This record gives sequence, C-alpha cells and structure tokens, in this order.
Amino acid sequence: MDKRQAMGSWLSGPRAAAEDAGVDFGYRGQQLGLPEEGPGAIARPGRRIGAIAVDWGLSMLIAYGLFARGDQQAMGNWALGIFFLMSLLTVATVGCTPGKVLFRLRVIAENGGRLAPGWALVRSVLLCLVVPALIWDRDGRGLHDRLSRSIQIRI
Repeated sequence: MDKRQAMGSWLSGPRAAAEDAGVDFGYRGQQLGLPEEGPGAIARPGRRIGAIAVDWGLSMLIAYGLFARGDQQAMGNWALGIFFLMSLLTVATVGCTPGKVLFRLRVIAENGGRLAPGWALVRSVLLCLVVPALIWDRDGRGLHDRLSRSIQIRI
C-alpha cells in the first residue's frame, strides 16, 4: 500500500484514510445515542455555518442600526456583544437562536434536556472566542459544544 493512501490526502483527511483501511467509526452521533438522519440527528456543518452566519448578520444589523453611528470599529465590538447576548439568552431559554430556527437546529444538553443557563454561558463565551468552534470531534461537535456538554441537533 502506498504511504500516501495510508495517511490520507489533505483533501480527504486521516478519517477517510482510516475508513478506507477498514476502521468503522459509525455515523455521527452514534456514540451519543442519536439517530443517523432526520429529527434528533447531529446537525451537519453546512446548517451550522448557515445559522451562525444569519446570527452574525443579525447582530451586525442591530449594531449598525442602534449603536455604531457609522464607526466600523464600534460596530464590530457592539455586534460581538449583541451576538454573545443573543446566543446566551436564546440558547438558555428556548434552545435556539434566530439562525438556528431558520436552519431547523436546536441546542440540547447531552442528557437530552434543555441546556442549563451556566452551560449556555460557557458555550456562548467559547463560541465568541471562535477557535473552540473550529475544533471538531468525530461526531462533528465543536469544542465549545463538548466543553459545555451540549449537542446541536436537527429539528
């Protein structure tokens, strides 16, 4: 076997190479007891990115309209604060932000219930730091979800 095939390419990654070698990872969310497809399944990256883009755009619009007064630096700072508050308040109360509603996603606790306010706070802070959201596990959960003991599912 060619060493390049064993290691995977930069496009496919090491997971694809391991799967080609016969390693069975199961589907995303299987370890968590979630279905493979449909309602209750792990949210796919495209939907998650779409939801966060909508939430960020809404935050920018609110910051521009209410607080920034044409100052680009101020608008970015206000938008981050609005994004944080929107994420914290909506995830802690109803389990989804406006973007998540649009893309039919919800944030739940690992035990299947509503995410506690303290964990919603941890999740929102980590999400605003951006880097934890870019580090994913084999189930497609970001580090911010793992550390806050939450799961994003489809509804």
